[in-house]
Amino acid sequence: MPALFKSSFLAARPKTLPAAVVPVWAGCVLAWKLTGKFDLLLALCTLGGAVAIQIATNFFNDAIDARKGADTERRLGPTRVTASGMMESRTVMRLASGFLGLAVVCGLVLYQARGWPIIAIGIPSLFLAYGYTGGPFPLAYRGMGEIFVIGFFGLVAVTGTVFVQTGEWLREALLLGLQIGLLSSILISINNLRDREEDGTTGKRTLAVRFGPKVAVAVIWVEVKVAVFSGLGWIALGQPPLAIAGAPVFLIGLRIIWGVLTFPPGPAFNRLLALGGVQLILFAAAFHFAAVMGH
Repeated sequence: MPALFKSSFLAARPKTLPAAVVPVWAGCVLAWKLTGKFDLLLALCTLGGAVAIQIATNFFNDAIDARKGADTERRLGPTRVTASGMMESRTVMRLASGFLGLAVVCGLVLYQARGWPIIAIGIPSLFLAYGYTGGPFPLAYRGMGEIFVIGFFGLVAVTGTVFVQTGEWLREALLLGLQIGLLSSILISINNLRDREEDGTTGKRTLAVRFGPKVAVAVIWVEVKVAVFSGLGWIALGQPPLAIAGAPVFLIGLRIIWGVLTFPPGPAFNRLLALGGVQLILFAAAFHFAAVMGH
């Protein structure tokens, strides 16, 4: 049992979970800032569903990449439990399905509160947990990983969270979703740049594989810059204090850009990935602080 728990914890990839937590955290803060509304039960169910889908995606990714031969002995990132033989593929897939079931349970509570829009958001999210690397058109293998993350871990997650809290679709949620989606996609871009050579030999056609390292670095540069400077939109929306949330992003983003420009793709990129996770969390913390101070 301890070995199973350790393997499951590794396959869940806890360092990626800020990408699920931050949209809900920041979305709840924005909803409270704009309307004064906050429902703890709905927030917890939204968070539980988002984290469960993220973990399920990671489990599916682990098993499917191993099945397709995308994780090899040349891997530079953390150990993958299926490819390394720590867990059987069948077990990993069952665990992934179990977490999707948990997400459905959380979604039922949200459906009772907000109705059919939860189904419209939930069904594609559940499918893409598998479809990110599996199915007839795996997004990660078609160079669409960044687009997927910006869309679902940014725009959909934030606007959906705000809707759950308020019952309204607010334009401010789109701006926040864009910022968080871009910051989350930086993690995918760093990961794909690090694994470019291995992915190129296993049929995984990420942006880094398709267009080369210079374009991959340029994508990271654009993600950082747009995430920061799109924050000026808060001034146009009448919420200038919220624009300061981009300050820690800018400082850490410069360090990430410097790293991908100077380090050769390799183990050093794992530290840049960790820095990207810190960047995401600090953005949410700064956004929360700005919202409270400017309320």
